[in-house]
Amino acid sequence: MTTKAKHLFFSLLRITASSQKLGIDLIRIAILIIFVWIGGLKFYNYEAEGIVPFVANSPFMSFFYAKDAPEYKDYKLKEGEYNEVKHEWHVQNHTYAFSHGLGILIITIGLLVFLGIFSPELGFAGAILAIIMTLGTLSFLITTPEVWVPDLGSGEYGFPLLTGAGRLVIKDTAILAGSVVVLSESAQRLLKKYFNK
Repeated sequence: MTTKAKHLFFSLLRITASSQKLGIDLIRIAILIIFVWIGGLKFYNYEAEGIVPFVANSPFMSFFYAKDAPEYKDYKLKEGEYNEVKHEWHVQNHTYAFSHGLGILIITIGLLVFLGIFSPELGFAGAILAIIMTLGTLSFLITTPEVWVPDLGSGEYGFPLLTGAGRLVIKDTAILAGSVVVLSESAQRLLKKYFNK
């Protein structure tokens, strides 16, 4: 490698090494976009109806609903479909009320993570909540039958074959990793701020 090439490579490494803060801030912005968007969708009926299998089968969340799993299977709606009888079942099940509350929580977590750019305290709290939430979401891979392809005769079913619902859940591994990164960065800033370390 020539001296000029080494100098260019060294300059590239220095620029790349100095971009860590930018990368962490971009993780915060990505979490904000995902959480505000997904949280906002929780105020739409189709989204509220779509999360019923996850919540109904979860030992940590099923108590929010009035009906027991797997009754919901008889009241599934396609995205965008309206059926008065099925809609009323979801009203009685508290499907929409729970989804609205969840939406507020998700949006709040996204905002806290983002505000970590300016406040390590808020960022720390948001990252902890994001980690807890994503671990809860990832638990659906164990508790929700609908995340795995069912045995319908093709011979392709079960683990590791994820359905659309399963593919939606597995992406939270990236959000979990990003949340750990921003939690660590917030903790480092808090140590410097309060303990000079």
